[in-house]
Amino acid sequence: MAGKFEVFLDSQSKFRFRLLGADGAVLAVSQAFNDKAAVVAGIAAVRECAGTGLVTDLCPAGSQAPAVTVAASAPATEPTLDDRAAARLHALASAKVIRRHTAPAHWDWRRSRAELAN
Repeated sequence: MAGKFEVFLDSQSKFRFRLLGADGAVLAVSQAFNDKAAVVAGIAAVRECAGTGLVTDLCPAGSQAPAVTVAASAPATEPTLDDRAAARLHALASAKVIRRHTAPAHWDWRRSRAELAN
């Protein structure tokens, strides 16, 4: 079984998500978000960047660990319903933000339409 994301409210009533491993161990906890749309965007960013993230070795020179082999990445699979739903929510949230910043207020739109009619 693959890991999963859990969305929850923290003690300050902010939204966060945590990444759980296949065994249920907590692997990562996110920053605080103000709404669920932002959490979904954060999860999408983690999914997109985690597989391609660079590894920086901050260990002192000369320290050795047992050799670990990394398996070849699994072939790409069709997105699951959860992936598609998350992408759709992210797209909707992004569109609303853009629309809020570019669309005129309703009263301006109606007034400009009335001016055009005259």
